[in-house]
Formats: sequence, structure tokens, C-alpha cells
Amino acid sequence: MKTSNQWILHFKENAKRQRIDWSLKPEISEQEISAILHSLQAWQLGETSDGRHLLKAVTRYANQTNDPAYIEATALFIKEEQKHGNNLGIYLDRIGKPRIKADLGDTLFRKVRYFNANMEIWTLTVTVVESTAQIFYQSMKDATRCKLLKQICTDILIDEAPHIEFQTERLSIIFNSKTALGKALSLRAYCIFYFSTAFVVWLAHKKLFKAGGNTFRKYMIKMRYKYNRIINRITANSALFSNNAIAH
Repeated sequence: MKTSNQWILHFKENAKRQRIDWSLKPEISEQEISAILHSLQAWQLGETSDGRHLLKAVTRYANQTNDPAYIEATALFIKEEQKHGNNLGIYLDRIGKPRIKADLGDTLFRKVRYFNANMEIWTLTVTVVESTAQIFYQSMKDATRCKLLKQICTDILIDEAPHIEFQTERLSIIFNSKTALGKALSLRAYCIFYFSTAFVVWLAHKKLFKAGGNTFRKYMIKMRYKYNRIINRITANSALFSNNAIAH
């Protein structure tokens, strides 16, 4: 597991990477636009969150756990997400399509986050969204022949894997502070929340997912695989925490 300072270094180094050739002209067909535009606009809006409420919860949590570096690490994580939103926005501008200011799905997610001060729920929510984002951006990449859009999606996909690791590690730390009963209850809650959210995301963006070659069954198989990886990391770390406690 990385420390918060190691994550700070990761995000700072990754910010120096330039993977998109902005000299490319967007070449996208009307058919492709029809399939992906709504989802592209909605996800672009979601990626532009300023993260104020998350940072507020993180600051409270970091002060309680004596991990002040986690605040900066999270701020850099948010900045990387905002980069995604900015890149998607530039692409929308270049194809002459508007950036939307409201979306029902985005509004619901923001309402849930705004009224939540619990770090475990925050971390779980972000982990689920990042998991769906991997399938979302791969689907968008597969749904178009536009080289510029493919590069934008690839850049985001490269960023997303460490994002899930960043969140999963924190979720593991929180999970392993619980009693055996607390862990059992949490695992049940994680499963219900994860797949309920995955289903909502499918309903909101099924046109895009299908354009990228995913049936509902394929989508859920991929989400199940990602869920199992996340839970395996958490429980593996649980065993590690227990062994370390015994050793000391």
C-alpha cells in the first residue's frame, strides 16, 4: 500500500504526462455522435465537480487519523478528474456541441455526496463510479473511429486504474478498523450499493455501452469482475493487517 505522500508524488508526476495530440482534428460521424453525445455531455459535467464536499469530508477524516498528507493527495486526485472534464469539454467545443449544465443522474449523485460526511461512503461511492468509468470510456473509445476522441479516452483510462487503487487502499484502511461483525455487515452493504449503482449507470448510458459492444450481460460480467478485484484487495489487506497485529 502506498502512503499519502507516495500518492502525492504519483499524481504530481502523472500531471506532467501529455498523451493527447491536440493538433488532431475531430473526425466523428453523425451516427457516432448520435450514439455517444448524451453520455459524453453527462460525463463531462460529472468530471467537472469542484470536490468541495469531498475535501471537507477528507479534511475531517485526515485530522482524525493524523494523516494530513491525505488532504493534498485527494486534492490532486480531484484535479486529475477535472482534467478529464476539461478535455471532454474541449472535444465538445471542437465538434460544435454544447456543454450541458444539468443532468438528472449527475444531480442525484451530487445530492447523495453533498449530504454525506462519512468517509467510508464517500470512498465506496467514488470506487464504484471509477469502476463504471473504466467500462464507460472503453465503450466510448470502441464506439468511434475518431483518433482524437480515442486518445482522450485512452488518457482517462490510464488515469483510472490508479484512481481505483487510491480509493480501494483507503477503503481497506477504513474496513480494517472494524470489528469482525462490522466487516461482515460492510461487505454486504458494499455489494448492494455497488451493483445498485452499476445498474443505475447502465440505465442512464445503455445507448453508449451498447455502441461500444456491451450487452447488459457483458456489462454486468465486467462489473462483477471489478467488484471481486476490489473485495479481494480489501480482504487480502485485512489478512495482512491481522498478521501484522499478531507479529507486534
